[in-house]
Amino acid sequence: MGNRREFLTATAAGLAAAATPVRAADERTTAPGPGKPGAPAPFGMPRDMTLINMRRGDGYTLGVKMKDGVLDVAAAGSGLGMPAPTDMDDLLQNGRGPALRALIDAVEAAPDGRFLLAEPGIAYGPVVTRPEKIIMMGFNYRHHAEETGTPIPKDPPLFNKYNNALNHHGGTITLPTQAAREFDYETELVMVFGRECRNVSEADALDYVAGYCTGNDFSARDLQTLTSQFMIGKTSDGFAPLGPYLVTSDRVKDPNDLTLKTLVNGQVRQDWNTSDMIFNCRQLISFASKVMTIKSGDIFYTGTPQGVIFGEKIPRQDRAWLKPGDEVVSELEGLGALRFKLV
Repeated sequence: MGNRREFLTATAAGLAAAATPVRAADERTTAPGPGKPGAPAPFGMPRDMTLINMRRGDGYTLGVKMKDGVLDVAAAGSGLGMPAPTDMDDLLQNGRGPALRALIDAVEAAPDGRFLLAEPGIAYGPVVTRPEKIIMMGFNYRHHAEETGTPIPKDPPLFNKYNNALNHHGGTITLPTQAAREFDYETELVMVFGRECRNVSEADALDYVAGYCTGNDFSARDLQTLTSQFMIGKTSDGFAPLGPYLVTSDRVKDPNDLTLKTLVNGQVRQDWNTSDMIFNCRQLISFASKVMTIKSGDIFYTGTPQGVIFGEKIPRQDRAWLKPGDEVVSELEGLGALRFKLV
């Protein structure tokens, strides 16, 4: 037992020291490195990972999908005596990608089943829980604009949600039926940021994205159209499910070439591709970054294609709006299927 512990400690220390530094644009001084007071810790985004923000007790903890299960990052960090991000927000907002990479490398060098969880038993959290901003894009697919009778936008019509709307894979939405009745789905590609972003070019825009996930811009259409502002129809509690995974950006070859689907009670309602965006991901980021500073851990919903209930060509009072008991599944190619129920 003593020899194994010494081997794990030596392996972990060597891998942590040998961790590849991120490029200069990703570095800044953060907390002192372990055992080296005052030493700079590299700031960097996670790379080559599929990540899960897991609910545990009253908080959250981080998981990494491995071939034999989900790595419990907190357990591995404690067991190997290595620094580890506490949850997804810590990972992104504090740039702890290099530390997580070193931990994963140590686990892969000396596998230990104590650190692995079976995914079916995981309690998922929202992919992020403490973003400074949730940026939303409206009418970003030509056919969606056409089906709703909305002019094709000349510039990105951005709006917002708040953190109270964040929801998770396997979650529920309690419909605010005292205020609305026209409930609708919008499956969307969501960008999650890992570097502060201000006045960036389209060419460089994706360099600031830590990863991508599946999201749903759940909406109450009667509230959305009650005034000229979308916000009250978009940000009720739980109206921003996202998950189950954050897939790091290096694993997504082209975010504007992903199949997107929505199923309601098993029936396909949306089936399209992100290549049909009016403003692609690079353009959205560049535009928004000229208006505001996008922070690490912020999220950006990129719009939904045609196929929503709001676009049906029958009187609104005759449409089959979503109701308690319905199950919605949102899918993005390579990013996983986000499932939630309505109550």
